[in-house]
Amino acid sequence: MANYRASESKREQFRRYLEKSGVLDTLTSVLVSLYEEPDKPNNALDYIRLHLGATEPADAEALRQEVADLQQKFHLLMEENRELKNRLLQLQPDEGSAA
Repeated sequence: MANYRASESKREQFRRYLEKSGVLDTLTSVLVSLYEEPDKPNNALDYIRLHLGATEPADAEALRQEVADLQQKFHLLMEENRELKNRLLQLQPDEGSAA
């Protein structure tokens, strides 16, 4: 019997955690929205994902491509920066010979 109570206590703690973090409200809102939808979608799970804010695969792929492009641009700019620093060092007069 004590094991049952401990299990119930953990469940209650978890339920309170979900409630405090807004998970229950968000899930309820999405499910109510689906319920009130006049034309039910063919795939309810996709509807829920979309309304919970999950990115769609096409969006994720576009973001991955953008990250790759920006990383490439970053590396090119770093190389250009290195070259410009070297040029600047070559153009600066030697500190010791100025005296």
